[in-house]
Amino acid sequence: MMTSRERVSMSFAHQEPDRPPIWVGMSAEFQAKAMRECGVDAEGLRRRLGDDFRVVRARPPDLETPLSAGASLRTVFGIEHTGIGYGQPMTHPLANAASLDEIEAYPWPDPAKVDVSQVRAEALRYREEYAILSGDWSPLWHDAIDLFGMEGLYLAMYDAPEIVEAVFRHMTDYYAATNRRIFDAAGDVTDIMFIGNDLGSQTGPLLGEALFRRFVLPCLQRLFALGHDYGLKVQLHCCGGFAPLIPALIEAGLDAVHAVQTSCRGMDLATLKKAYGDKLVFNGGIDSHHVLIKGTPDSVRTATLVALAIMAPGGGYVAGASHDSILEETPVENVLAMCDTVRAFKQKI
Repeated sequence: MMTSRERVSMSFAHQEPDRPPIWVGMSAEFQAKAMRECGVDAEGLRRRLGDDFRVVRARPPDLETPLSAGASLRTVFGIEHTGIGYGQPMTHPLANAASLDEIEAYPWPDPAKVDVSQVRAEALRYREEYAILSGDWSPLWHDAIDLFGMEGLYLAMYDAPEIVEAVFRHMTDYYAATNRRIFDAAGDVTDIMFIGNDLGSQTGPLLGEALFRRFVLPCLQRLFALGHDYGLKVQLHCCGGFAPLIPALIEAGLDAVHAVQTSCRGMDLATLKKAYGDKLVFNGGIDSHHVLIKGTPDSVRTATLVALAIMAPGGGYVAGASHDSILEETPVENVLAMCDTVRAFKQKI
C-alpha cells in the first residue's frame, strides 16, 4: 500500500497512483462539528477522511497595537478588517497615493517578525507518511485591493501604473523574504509550496489578461521560482472562473491549482482536463456549492465518481471539494461520502 506522500508524488508527476490523493480543507467550524460527530480529535478526523496532506505554517507577526473598535483582524500590511471571517477592509490607505515617495514611505512590514521556529518540527512530525505543504499564503492581489480599494486599484492601473507596480514590488519583496525564511528552516522536509490569490469571480477573471500579465503575473512568477529553487512543487489556491489566465500561470511555472470551482464560468472539468491535464495538477473540483452542501450522500457519491472518471486518468489530479474550506453548513455525512468514494476508487499502478 502506498503512503500518502508517495501517492501525492505520483499524482504531481502526472502518473497514476493506487487512487487519487484526497485533499480536505476545512473551516474551523466544520472541523469542530465533524470531530464531535465522528468522536475523534483533529488528527483522527484527517485520518478518518483519508487526507493525504498536512499543511505546516509559520506564525504571523504578533500585533504590536490593539485592534481598533469593530475590527476583527489586521493584515501584515496594516489593514484592519471587520465582519464575518476575513471580513472587509475598513480603510484603503493608498487610495489617494500620488507619488512614488508615498509608496516608499509606507510602513512596509518586516519579514523577520514571522516566527518560523516550529515549522521544521511540525513538518518532521508528518514527513514520513504525508505530503507536506508550507509557505506564506502570500495573497498579494487581495492585499493590493485592501491598500487601494478595488475600484481604486483598477483605476490606478491605468492612471498611475508606476505606483501600482511599486506597491506590488514591495509586497512581493515581503512575501519572497517570508517564504525564504520558511524554506530555509524546513524546505528540505517540505514537498509543496502552497500560496493563494483569488483571481476569479463566478463569471470570469477579476482582471483581464493584459493587466494580469503586467501587474500580477511577474509577482507570482517570482514566488513560483522561489519555490522551485528549493526543489518544491508550487500549488496556487485560486477561487472563481479564472480559466483564461491558466495559460499565463503555466508559462510562469505553476505546478498545481486549487480548488477548481466547477460552478464558475469556464471551469468545466472535462474542458480543463483536455486542455491542461498534462501540464497542471488540478486539486478539487467536487462541487461544494450545489452538491456537498445541498446534496445527499448518494448524490455526493455520484458526483465524486463523475469527477474521478474525468480527472483521474493519467494522474495529475487531487480529489477534494471545490472550495478551500468546507463550510460549517456542509453535512458531515456528505464529506464522508466524498472521501470514502475516493478511497474505494482504484487506479492502475
